[in-house]
Amino acid sequence: MDFLRPKQREFLQNLIDSYIDYLLVEKGLSDNTLAAYRTDLGSYIKHLGKKGVGDPESIQSSHVLGFIAHLRKRDLSPRTVRRMLVVVRGFHRYLFFSGEVDTNPAQNIEPRQVPKTLPDVMNKKEILALLEQPDTSDPFGVRDRTMMEVMYASGLRVSEMLGLRDGDINFEAGFCKVSGKGAKERLAPLGVEALEWLERYRKEVRPGLLRNHMSPYLFPGRGGKNAMTRQAFWQKIKKYALTAGLNVKITPHTFRHSFATHMLEGGADLRSVQILLGHSSITTTQIYTHVSREYLKEVHRRFHPRG
Repeated sequence: MDFLRPKQREFLQNLIDSYIDYLLVEKGLSDNTLAAYRTDLGSYIKHLGKKGVGDPESIQSSHVLGFIAHLRKRDLSPRTVRRMLVVVRGFHRYLFFSGEVDTNPAQNIEPRQVPKTLPDVMNKKEILALLEQPDTSDPFGVRDRTMMEVMYASGLRVSEMLGLRDGDINFEAGFCKVSGKGAKERLAPLGVEALEWLERYRKEVRPGLLRNHMSPYLFPGRGGKNAMTRQAFWQKIKKYALTAGLNVKITPHTFRHSFATHMLEGGADLRSVQILLGHSSITTTQIYTHVSREYLKEVHRRFHPRG
């Protein structure tokens, strides 16, 4: 039962709206992320309402801990619980620093560390099968093949690939300039295959996709003005994975995982892969060493007489 009065609920909802506006303006979070934050905070307010807590000043650490216990009873994954606690902590931090409340009840509540799961990775045969799916006699097939070649050759995040500008490609040097997380720029090598597809795409296909617009984006979306959306690219990947008959769970990020894993399997050192991926910490890159260990175990099993 919800014990909040309508005015209390409206006041709390207004605080959530203010926080979401702050995240949009100051942090530049995506629409999908903001929607997830709003949903998580809605669940939090609903939980507080059942406890009769409607005044932000009356929220105690015990209420935050009670919400976390409630989430765990719902058998949510540890990763989901951690994410929701991070959202609640950010909300209370915002209320405190904006002067809405005098204390931060979530300040000393740390989210549990969640064991990192091994990413889904395509092997080299699966990568090749996926790359060969687009019909390259069609302009859109050339575009799709080029995007996938760039993703696999450079290990870019999907947002980085879709955010590439036409002037970011240096064909002579064989690099592209990437704007990564935190507005950090790096250079990513492309390789011969990706460069050849890029050259064909820019000469034969891109001018027709622009539709008389002067879009700076290398891969414009429908209408030719803005960059292609992540959702549109994901749909294309899923379609090609289906036609290729792949059993691996494929997302745009799978290209990045596969890039890193294949680099390590080929003998690249971890520090170099960290730089190529644009990771600020090498600990983030180390998860791929676990994937490579599984590969090495499989090689050992297949080829060692005692494997």
